[in-house]
Amino acid sequence: MIHKPKHPGLMVKSLCLEPLKLSVTDAAIALGISRPTLSKLVNGRIGISPEMVERLSIVFNTSDEMWINLQAKYDLYLAHQYRSQLKLKPLAILKTAFA
Repeated sequence: MIHKPKHPGLMVKSLCLEPLKLSVTDAAIALGISRPTLSKLVNGRIGISPEMVERLSIVFNTSDEMWINLQAKYDLYLAHQYRSQLKLKPLAILKTAFA
């Protein structure tokens, strides 16, 4: 079983807001977004878009890759939860070509 990663918004809160003692309001202003949008992000209700990746990396002096990888791992975990419901089988030709 795959370990459930933390939602990337929680990482924004713990890695950026809390160490700098920033309120959601102050961080939203610095990021140039609305307070409700940042609140949804740090509470795990929305994900980190590519545009938000850029905003976070500029304002908090972090790498784009860190944020995009956190989001991708979280999304992949969620997708994996429904894998068995897809009822798919590999094509024999592709299975041997890429295995």
